[in-house]
Amino acid sequence: MLKRLAFSSSLHRFLSHPTKLLPSSTTTQHISPAHFPALSSLIFRRPVYASKLLAMAEQTSNPASQSHKHTNRLAAEHSPYLLQHAHNPVDWYPWGEEAFAEARKRDVPIFVSIGYSTCHWCHVMEVESFEDEGVAKLLNDWFVSIKVDREERPDVDKVYMTYVQALYGGGGWPLSVFLSPDLKPLMGGTYFPPDDKFGRPGFKTILRKVKEAWDSKRDMLVKSGAFAIEQLSEALSASASSNKLPDGLPQHALRLCAEQLSGSYDSKFGGFGSAPKFPRPVEVQLMLYNSKKLEEAGKLGEAKEGREMVFFTLQCMARGGVHDHIGGGFHRYSVDECWHVPHFEKMLYDQGQLANVYLDAFSITKDVFYSYIARDILDYLRRDMIGPEGEIYSAEDADSAESEGATRKKEGAFYVWTSQEVEDILGKDATLFKSHYYIKPSGNCDLSTMSDPHNEFKGKNVFIERKDSSEMASKFAIPVEKYLDILGQSRQKLFEVRCTRPRPHLDDKVIVSWNGLAISAFARASKILKNEPEGIKFNFPVVGSDPKEYIQVADRAASFIRRHLYNEQTHQLQHSFRNGPSKAPGFLDDYAFLISGLLDLYEFGGQTNWLVWATELQDTQDELFLDREGGGYFNTPGEDPNILLRVKEDHDGAEPSGNSVSVINLVRLASMVAGNRSDHYRRDAEHVLAVFETRLKDMAMAVPLMCCAADMLTVPSRKQVVLVGHKHSVEFENMLAAAHASYDINKTVIHMDPTNSEELQFWEGNNSNIALMAKNHFAADKVVALVCQNFACSAPVNDPRSLVALLSQQSSSSA
Repeated sequence: MLKRLAFSSSLHRFLSHPTKLLPSSTTTQHISPAHFPALSSLIFRRPVYASKLLAMAEQTSNPASQSHKHTNRLAAEHSPYLLQHAHNPVDWYPWGEEAFAEARKRDVPIFVSIGYSTCHWCHVMEVESFEDEGVAKLLNDWFVSIKVDREERPDVDKVYMTYVQALYGGGGWPLSVFLSPDLKPLMGGTYFPPDDKFGRPGFKTILRKVKEAWDSKRDMLVKSGAFAIEQLSEALSASASSNKLPDGLPQHALRLCAEQLSGSYDSKFGGFGSAPKFPRPVEVQLMLYNSKKLEEAGKLGEAKEGREMVFFTLQCMARGGVHDHIGGGFHRYSVDECWHVPHFEKMLYDQGQLANVYLDAFSITKDVFYSYIARDILDYLRRDMIGPEGEIYSAEDADSAESEGATRKKEGAFYVWTSQEVEDILGKDATLFKSHYYIKPSGNCDLSTMSDPHNEFKGKNVFIERKDSSEMASKFAIPVEKYLDILGQSRQKLFEVRCTRPRPHLDDKVIVSWNGLAISAFARASKILKNEPEGIKFNFPVVGSDPKEYIQVADRAASFIRRHLYNEQTHQLQHSFRNGPSKAPGFLDDYAFLISGLLDLYEFGGQTNWLVWATELQDTQDELFLDREGGGYFNTPGEDPNILLRVKEDHDGAEPSGNSVSVINLVRLASMVAGNRSDHYRRDAEHVLAVFETRLKDMAMAVPLMCCAADMLTVPSRKQVVLVGHKHSVEFENMLAAAHASYDINKTVIHMDPTNSEELQFWEGNNSNIALMAKNHFAADKVVALVCQNFACSAPVNDPRSLVALLSQQSSSSA
């Protein structure tokens, strides 16, 4: 299942780590290990794939049969990850003053282990080390041990992950770091095996060496740690030298990023870069945005070439094993170059972003292949990942037991099938189904060449879909529709059997930032999918529901956050929720991603109160995170003295950076409001981008969404579509769907009912021109649309077809 990688400093290569592989982060400044001579010989740069690791990873006790010998402080926590370690013999503390005070009192170093509940290799290290009485004794005698859920405390994770990446060149989870009692890092790594192997130190050796170094070379260690934090703080909180980017740089960065991505494009299997392949949606967003700009500039050939890279990539991903064909949604990444065999965990941040890029592809092509996949993702979330109040959960694990009562878990056990199982379940339809999904008696995911020494997937199959259903239907001498019906019925039968298997662990933590990404996707789907052809038929696992149901999901998720994770007095967010709000405050990503989701919720038909809340959150974000003198947003509020780094993050990786999303939010808000407030938003956006001038100039591929944001800010006049009329009508829904029928990122949709006093009050206070326009064009029996750009508005239209034609004409004239 796992592939050993050679480390490369190239931006688009991936760092070697068996858990969650990180794109090489260029936000960190390299610090030579020579600064840390006492521990330089212990640096564990890459994990060793010892022959027993996979077997050890699968060993876990059946929770139902446990009578716990040990219980530690983590039993009182809410985090699923911390609760998983509540019965280790290690005397774990949660992150907090109690642990820090204990380290100071005992005058011992701190061991911090950071991970998350669906992390495969975090489970491995728990089984091998943290459940081992001997290892626990060393940790308990010599250290104060702290467990951190990186999803609950991304601020803590960011400090020590940045340190490990800067010092050793790579990172991942589990993250293992040793600290002084005042929280300065002493040394760190990722996964450590329990024993010495192949000339590399095991975890017990590491513990002994750190203890010896602490006893004999403490001053040097502490000074080295302080120096590292000082250097990183200086490198990662830089200020802008001017208030805006130089002229022409946004266009240069956009072009450079597109060229760099095109240079890494895999024309055989799709995607950008080589194995392991991550679905990095910000790359797709950049390529689609750049293609739109090229098209507007009349460079149709280049535009088509860029779009075709995206479409082929999205097709390959959707047909590959990285896509869950039976239950919907996407797994975290593919271990091979073909999108064939995945790492099986499912993350909410992937689902939200991927649904959006498939919606974009449908908007451009009108090919229902893409709308089907968007629905597939969203229907998976609706079925499996939404709580009783509309909250959206964060992740599903890769590991599960093969059968009820099994004493061990295996990665992918819930998702893989033998050929015989498929035959037994599907009967007469098995031959057709097996042919369509490349299912073999010997299995189709033999990873003997991919560091799977035990052939754990031998004889097992993931589903890889054939491209041409028409050709396959002809082969079986049946109509295409009948062929597709059989596939859908077969998937449903397999799904029902799969539901009887032990499920992977569900992390039911609610994270504001990730919910923001999902809110955006659900809201956009509600109108974009109304442009699917009439009479289209969907097969399982797609439900085929009315698209308007999707905006109800977005509305409920946003309402949950406002009810449970927002303080109406302070106007501040909390970061996450599980059995109550977390102790952690909202971070930059929480504000930025939620604001983005709320803007989409409003623009795609939600109530104006979501727009009002977005503007309030933007004010709070500026107050808490904005460096008003130096420019840019810090990732944390900066109020916690135990968080040693405040970082201005720019890297657009598996998730976009808070600064990139914030610039786009500011551009969008500036196009909605008028006067000083609009100017203020634009000035802040310009100043944020100025902080990252060097990155945009030299390393654009690390910041694809920021490249889009920088170009968006230079658009001289953003297109406005203004809809006026009563909102609770079929006519309004159809006009709104027409407004969103085409792909155009540089477009703002505003809708208003001037008979609604609250809406009228908001627009009169924030953009009197919009309010006046609405009052002048309101008609009780119809919905009126106007398209405005360059300080001029079109003649009003009042039917969807005319609005689509008008927007198409406007796009052609702008080109």
